[in-house]
Amino acid sequence: MGDKANAHPGAAGRAVTADHPASVRNVVLVGHSGSGKTTLVEALALTAGAVNRAGRVEDGTAVSDYDEIEHRQQRSVQLSLVPLEWGGIKINLLDTPGYADFVGELRAGLRAADAALFVVSAAEGAEGVTGATRMVWEECAAVGMPRAIVVTHLESARADFTVMTRNCAEAFGADDPDAVLPLYLPLHGEQGPDGHAPVTGLIGLLSRRVYDYASGERKESEPGEDQLPLIEEARDKLIEGIIAESEDESLMDRYLSGEDIDFKTLVDDLERAVARGIFHPVLAAAPAAEGARQGIGTVELLELITGGFPTPLEHPAPAVTTPGGKARPALSCDPDGPLAAEVVKTASDPYVGRISLVRVFSGTLRPDETVHVSGHGLADRGHEDHDVDERVGALSSPFGKQQRTLGRCVAGDIACVAKLHRAETGDTLSAKDDPLLMEPWDMPDPLLPLAIRAHSKADEDKLSQGLSRLVAEDPTMRLEQNQDTHQVVLWCLGEAHADVALERLRGRYGVQVDVVPHRVSLRETFAGRSVGRGRHVKQSGGHGQYAICEIEVEPLPGGSGIEFVDKVVGGAIPRQFIPSVEKGVRAQAAKGVAAGYALIDVRVTLLDGKAHSVDSSDAAFQTAGALALREAAAGARIHLLEPVAEVRVLVGDDHVGAVMSDLSGRRGRVVGTEQAPGGRTLVRAEVPEIEIGRYAVDLRSLSQGTGRFSRAYARHEPMPPQLSERVREQARAAS
Repeated sequence: MGDKANAHPGAAGRAVTADHPASVRNVVLVGHSGSGKTTLVEALALTAGAVNRAGRVEDGTAVSDYDEIEHRQQRSVQLSLVPLEWGGIKINLLDTPGYADFVGELRAGLRAADAALFVVSAAEGAEGVTGATRMVWEECAAVGMPRAIVVTHLESARADFTVMTRNCAEAFGADDPDAVLPLYLPLHGEQGPDGHAPVTGLIGLLSRRVYDYASGERKESEPGEDQLPLIEEARDKLIEGIIAESEDESLMDRYLSGEDIDFKTLVDDLERAVARGIFHPVLAAAPAAEGARQGIGTVELLELITGGFPTPLEHPAPAVTTPGGKARPALSCDPDGPLAAEVVKTASDPYVGRISLVRVFSGTLRPDETVHVSGHGLADRGHEDHDVDERVGALSSPFGKQQRTLGRCVAGDIACVAKLHRAETGDTLSAKDDPLLMEPWDMPDPLLPLAIRAHSKADEDKLSQGLSRLVAEDPTMRLEQNQDTHQVVLWCLGEAHADVALERLRGRYGVQVDVVPHRVSLRETFAGRSVGRGRHVKQSGGHGQYAICEIEVEPLPGGSGIEFVDKVVGGAIPRQFIPSVEKGVRAQAAKGVAAGYALIDVRVTLLDGKAHSVDSSDAAFQTAGALALREAAAGARIHLLEPVAEVRVLVGDDHVGAVMSDLSGRRGRVVGTEQAPGGRTLVRAEVPEIEIGRYAVDLRSLSQGTGRFSRAYARHEPMPPQLSERVREQARAAS
């Protein structure tokens, strides 16, 4: 690496195509917000000749110019694909958001990629490698995904490449720090008046060559005498790291005996170690100078991607079954194999309609063919399962706001598919006569509730369709129509995620909504035994209404529901009206008897009553049953019950104390802790749901973005008296 020609193929203005999986590299860029991922993508596009020196494609838009929300918020909020060509290889760069709220977009990028570039900012020192970034690194390590590290923002006065490389080795090389080493060292120019020496190029450690970008073009030369000692020290460590991972066990003995290992052998071993995911080179990158054609380090990075990262042929495809669950043989990345592709992202274009970003794992996808769409198992989030045939529209390759037409998409490649009206993110596309279903990737669970209502009658008419289209695009969002509180709730990953959802509803689907306080599903129950008499007697001309019933109500253990017992004797209430009383009691219980919440866990015993031979009716006894329950409640102490969640928090050991203290402050009960891999602790607690509405946001702050939690309904418990009284007052004020 580092000795190849720096000429670029000049792919601007045409679609970048791939004829075989061997000529494709799928690379996802990972890093926290502000680390420079999008800037790096634009620099690589410039070097590859995909954009002009102003960073624009031929229609004047930027290569990363896609979402209006991203322009307004000045940050990436969705996965974007930028295809480039370098040395006859198609490179699909998948730029992911760095903000934690959009981790669903990151996971989609990881699913579609075969290798990852971790982008860290040299200007931020140790803080440039966040806990969230380390967690993604561990996820990639668990599946053996090849990784490299790119250090950005070298132009900053605070940037220190050596320190940042050491930080990366400590953060990412916990098991083997010598597997995280730089391939190049920054070349510094003359110091300015402020004492800062700008980076003007790179020094190749393996090639012992200097690559100077100061003129705007990459120029190669011999290192100076003053640079050799620094090169040799770092070069020796790099060679030892490469050889330690070599498949040639004799190489280390040869090196230790003093043999000078030739450049080609070292590069070949390096590329194999990177492709196997056991060695992680560190590279440097800086933006191009004004008017320059190449950013610093971009040629070296493109060479690493094309030479060191694996092809799709080397990356195992997800497991597949039939839609009915029958196992199928593992897929291979064969353009002539059975069609198996996956929708990794869904977006809406105001002119084209729905556009699906699809990774083809097997077979070849062609425009205008009919494919089978298999569901993804996320019906609990408002995404219906699919098992239908659908016609594929045009295939295209995205570039900024452009869509460049493709004639086909072979196994291993990624393309945009137009007009798939039923397919959603996570769905599998396969041959209609051989339907397949891919194993889904891990989707984060949305745990921040956002209760909304239509702003006007016109918005109410459009709300349902707008919400269905919104959740179709984003599988990390869950839509709930709460039957207890009668609220429409969007469950999101965080506040930024919620803000983007609201903005898309307004701007993309023309639906204006109001955010209202989220209500939890409270319940009511009797604290003790009580009796009530329901009397519904009305006489007017013609048929009257006559029904009297007497009941006894007593509490039952939690989870018992409502039990109705008939103890009427002597025919005081005719048998045909007994179910009417029960129906009235249950209808009133559903409405509540104190604060408007459903009554549960009581036994209602019908003791006695009276009927009239002419005026009694089903409706009269329903009303009497409801009145009897209300009278019994008026003479009893009613408990308000709140839902309690079983919460499991996975957090770094350094944050356990803060998390446990915070849970206690939320009226939570910690029921246990246990050690988890990676220096983490699992904290189990029971917490009232009313106290954890914003826990998704608060935990992120407590744990510096590294904590995760899950919640599950456990039971309902009586609320504290002061909270219960506050709820009652609110109910009285609203009535």
